[in-house]
Amino acid sequence: MTTDSTPPPLEAEAPPVQEEPAAALPAVLVVEDDESIAYLLVFMLEREGFKVHLCQDGRQARKYVEENASTDIVVLDIALPYLDGFGLIRVMRDRIAWESTPIIMLTAKAQEQDVAKALRAGANDYLLKPFHPADLLARVHKLCRRETPAS
Repeated sequence: MTTDSTPPPLEAEAPPVQEEPAAALPAVLVVEDDESIAYLLVFMLEREGFKVHLCQDGRQARKYVEENASTDIVVLDIALPYLDGFGLIRVMRDRIAWESTPIIMLTAKAQEQDVAKALRAGANDYLLKPFHPADLLARVHKLCRRETPAS
């Protein structure tokens, strides 16, 4: 019986992969007090690759805006406990970091004066509940696009 004492040939080691830093996920602030709608919005937006911050009343949202850098976009209900959506728009537009953040109002308030009031206050878009998820996502993507400087 003969045994081969030579070790098996070594496989060439692959060079280490240089991973590029992961691009930060675009962030969305969702302000919605209806639990089922909030769950749906978080699910849809996370599935689309967004990092979602959820506030379920106006007081939580105001605190978030005061303590954090701006998100890429805000999806905001009007009828909220403690501070309504119109008040939150004012809070955001009064802060330099948030003054140009796109805001989509997502609300059941369908009266013409509510739409006009939201747009005058600084909302960028207005979508009525019940909404089509594909419609909301298209609006979020449209408003979330950032201009890239020419190279």
